[in-house]
Amino acid sequence: MVSFVRRIYEFEIGLLAPLQPVALLALRLYWGYQFFLAGLGKLMNIDRTAGFFDSLHIPLPLVNAYMAGATECFCGLLLLIGLASRITTIPLIVTMLVAYATAHTQELRSIFNNPDAFVSAPPFLFLLASLIVLVFGPGWISADGMIEHFVFGTCPSKNQCSNRADVATLSSVKL
Repeated sequence: MVSFVRRIYEFEIGLLAPLQPVALLALRLYWGYQFFLAGLGKLMNIDRTAGFFDSLHIPLPLVNAYMAGATECFCGLLLLIGLASRITTIPLIVTMLVAYATAHTQELRSIFNNPDAFVSAPPFLFLLASLIVLVFGPGWISADGMIEHFVFGTCPSKNQCSNRADVATLSSVKL
């Protein structure tokens, strides 16, 4: 039975592991571009953005509008190309948490009693995409991955196929 489960697991990992960098690439391209567009929209309509921030009682609304717009725009581009990806996601996560705390307070308060409202709020998918890149990295199809490969000489597939170590560990377990 263990041998059968091991073979299924190895098959699954062999089939799905190569898709991980492609999925991370698609995630970064889409959400990096969305962050860029959101930030650009804030910067191109800075007076309207500052007025909205003022209506939310955010201190120094014009300064914060520039900061939010520049963070989304600049970090979105970095996320898009996969450069300094994990560091880049930190200001994006903070920006989305501030969006929840100021513009989507009702959804934030209902995180446990009405999770549908929380996950339906506009910042949620931006936050989720940022958290995924923070935790899993940008994948080897990124500027970070290319730098790692060409500057440090590491093989991208070793970094992205760490599950193979899990297969080796699983095969050494005696039940």
